[in-house]
Amino acid sequence: MTKYIIQRVLVSIPIFFGITVIVYALYALAPGDPLAMLLGERAMLEMTAEEIEAARESLGLNDPWHERYVAWFSRAIRGDLGYPLTGGYTVMELLQQRIGPTLLLMATAFVVSLLVGVPMGIVMALKQYSWIDYLVTVLAFAQLSIPSFFLALGAMYVFSLKLDVFPTSGLQTIGEPFSLWDRIHHLIMPSFILAAYFAGVWARFTRSSMLETMHLEFVTTARAKGLRERVVVVRHALRNALLPMITVASLSLGHLLGGSIIIETIFQWPGLGMLGWQATLNREYPILMGIILIASTTVLASNLLADILYAVVDPRIRYN
Repeated sequence: MTKYIIQRVLVSIPIFFGITVIVYALYALAPGDPLAMLLGERAMLEMTAEEIEAARESLGLNDPWHERYVAWFSRAIRGDLGYPLTGGYTVMELLQQRIGPTLLLMATAFVVSLLVGVPMGIVMALKQYSWIDYLVTVLAFAQLSIPSFFLALGAMYVFSLKLDVFPTSGLQTIGEPFSLWDRIHHLIMPSFILAAYFAGVWARFTRSSMLETMHLEFVTTARAKGLRERVVVVRHALRNALLPMITVASLSLGHLLGGSIIIETIFQWPGLGMLGWQATLNREYPILMGIILIASTTVLASNLLADILYAVVDPRIRYN
């Protein structure tokens, strides 16, 4: 196992390097002038050609993109992600401020998707081909099919504008001191919207895995011993049916991080997703690359974690 982990980490290094190169090149070669985004076209019209050239030189925008990438990467591996083009906080400080709300949103959405999706899958498996199975299947497919931004806007219209049940945006009420209920109140709607898609994923995978497990010999043996159906389902069938779901759980971390971009932007949730969207609009390469570092590390680590956990919980799996 140790040898396998080392091999996977070594393989991840060139993948990680390639991701940063491709993303940096795409942002650097994209149309538009970062200096115009920073200063504004009106301010640039009032500047002389010498002042514009001096500003571009001070920001390193005159250097070829690959030279800028090498300079950035050499600093990044030492923990220095630089400053945004607008100045102020360092990129590392901005990421530290925003990562907490994103982790809170992701963790809540993950738990909600489990609590909703797994019971849905169990019901679908136990009531196979019944009207309940068809009804829950339609609901699961609706969760998988409806775009998150459409669901978010619809929920905001109904629960915020019409019913005035939940706030439309933010992490807490402006001008009020921190309170746990206020934080939960703001968290409910974005976390449930983010969890909707993954609840559908959990439901479909749980149903398939449960149907496969329910026909295995050890489940038949448990029933032959006279055990109650609830014990057979929970202790024997569900316990083994959830083994393949470990991979789904680990791989969903990257998808949760990607989905949080849309949800955070719509609900103005002050996390990495909203920061990344704002940085994209403003051509803030240092911030974007810092977020890419976090995202790529999360995806690569979750893939490795999925393989390790599967081998730990299932003694039949061995990596040579």
